[in-house]
Amino acid sequence: MASLFCYRDSCPSVKNILLLDSEGKRVAVKYFSDDWPTNGAKLAFEKSIFTKTLKTNARIEAEIMMFDSNVIIYKFIQDLHFFVTGGDDENELILATVLQGFFDAVALLLRNNVDKREALENLDLILLCFDEIVDGGMVLETDPSIIAGKVATHTMDADAPLSEQTITQAWATAREHLTRTLLK
Repeated sequence: MASLFCYRDSCPSVKNILLLDSEGKRVAVKYFSDDWPTNGAKLAFEKSIFTKTLKTNARIEAEIMMFDSNVIIYKFIQDLHFFVTGGDDENELILATVLQGFFDAVALLLRNNVDKREALENLDLILLCFDEIVDGGMVLETDPSIIAGKVATHTMDADAPLSEQTITQAWATAREHLTRTLLK
């Protein structure tokens, strides 16, 4: 059996995962690196890569580019732009697999209706995808069906304590309890 213990230097790592809209505005982002220490630096980075990739055609297959000593893999669908960033020494195939896993998991969770409106309505699912794919920059999972399955499991557990529920679930639980008490 292979050892599950992994050194940070030998494991594939990701610096950030970005989901931007067709105007370059944030839909969902998660940074795992201190390369961009301030929110302003993060926003400037996002704007720069959005501007640089705007005229490319990454709708069928993911594209790869080098930018500021980073490898960036990106893909577009409808009005959403998916990005995964790794260091310049990171394996592009692994980053592409992370991007495809994220992309396909989101498509599964949104029932292939991947657009900005649907993404914003299900933002909690997308944020949970980030957590299932990468932890502290280290890649955990790339299989979209496993990612979507774990996220769906989180969202369907209505008997979980409030501290372990997403905000949407907590509101639904609170609304249900309030309705029950008012109807008694």
